[in-house]
Amino acid sequence: MTDAPRPYQSYVYAYPHKTAYRPLPHPAPPLAELWADEPKDALSLYAHIPFCEVRCGFCNLFTRIGAPDELTTRYLDALDRQASAVRDALGDRVPVRFATAAFGGGTPTYLSAGELERLCDIAEKRMGVDLRAVPLSVETSPATATADRLAVLAERGATRLSIGVQSFVEAEARAAVRPQRRADVEAALSRIREAGVPVLNIDLIYGIDGQTEESWVRSLDAALAWRPEELYLYPLYVRPLTGLGRLSPTADREWDERRLRLYRCGRDHLRARGYEQVSMRMFRRADAPPQGADDYACQTDGMIGLGCGARSYTSSLHYSFDYAVDMREIRSIIDTYTETEAAGFARAQVGRWVDADEARRRHLLQSLLQARGMSVREYETRFGTSPFADFPAELGRFEALGWLDREAAAGLLRLSPEGLAHSDALGPALFSPAVRAAMAAYEPK
Repeated sequence: MTDAPRPYQSYVYAYPHKTAYRPLPHPAPPLAELWADEPKDALSLYAHIPFCEVRCGFCNLFTRIGAPDELTTRYLDALDRQASAVRDALGDRVPVRFATAAFGGGTPTYLSAGELERLCDIAEKRMGVDLRAVPLSVETSPATATADRLAVLAERGATRLSIGVQSFVEAEARAAVRPQRRADVEAALSRIREAGVPVLNIDLIYGIDGQTEESWVRSLDAALAWRPEELYLYPLYVRPLTGLGRLSPTADREWDERRLRLYRCGRDHLRARGYEQVSMRMFRRADAPPQGADDYACQTDGMIGLGCGARSYTSSLHYSFDYAVDMREIRSIIDTYTETEAAGFARAQVGRWVDADEARRRHLLQSLLQARGMSVREYETRFGTSPFADFPAELGRFEALGWLDREAAAGLLRLSPEGLAHSDALGPALFSPAVRAAMAAYEPK
């Protein structure tokens, strides 16, 4: 048996990671050229709102605390300018259609009800997204899930609200540097249910200092009392420049084993109560309404990102703005964004080119990390090669580790339960040497 790597290396939610992005050579490529020959019939829109009322100890997202001096107004002004520039770049030579939309952050509901109306207007009137006709997911928090904000989102077509609770045990929330009262969390959940948005997702975290299987199950049961359509179970990570990273900068094998025990406990608890596992993190209630566009595929279709923390994807270039975790750096980047004129949004400034090998890695990685697995035929049709020929060493190692499902149907490459449990080791194992080198050379800021 091959020695298993440490299970918690990196949460792979996109590839290549932003720390592999670099400033693009001058002159920066115009968006109109980048998108000229791209399919535009099933795009995804992501709008990033980089504001929160507090900064959680585990958070390394691109966000700042508060928004003084009408900063939210200036940010939405810039978002409007960017949306106009991006929509112009997409052109009208072929129909432009969006299949899905999301508002993330930060905390989008940090915006007031009126500002959320304006955000929806930007998506609809500038970008042409019919928010009432496509799945729209919005992230929120207990403190900002107010009735007036939720009413706006429900009326404008939100189909999914995702709330970060992390733990219903107040002592654990404090240990994660996320002070909150359970009564406030429950009140927010009640308001979300009253708003009538079809899908409620609750985020929980395992691996918090002092957390046990017993307390973890108490949190799970508190969440299940609301019958959420989805639950995300996240392992706690301690990352550089975060609140917890300054307190406890290293992880160890004992913590790895504790997180694995808690993961398996949570997985089994949810599956026994009618939830289907979609990925290592995501669980969906078996009778929940479908969520997501049937014709949008994250492996192949394009992403339009608006806001200074958002990424955009074409088939050959992934691009964004500068990335930081430190609060002073984030403030500086947000200030620069709000001062950018429309012409400045018409070119890609920071990003990474994606060649044929990286496209293959991305397709394999993003497909394999889903519980349903990857169709070998779809891979072969897209690339004209076999994943077993393209990645013999990686897939051979996964097989030796017991991470591949030997009982999967013919033509389906799928992870075993143990493989899913080790998704945060398997994903990084598929990174290319060039991406690894770029990430290693990145200096956190």
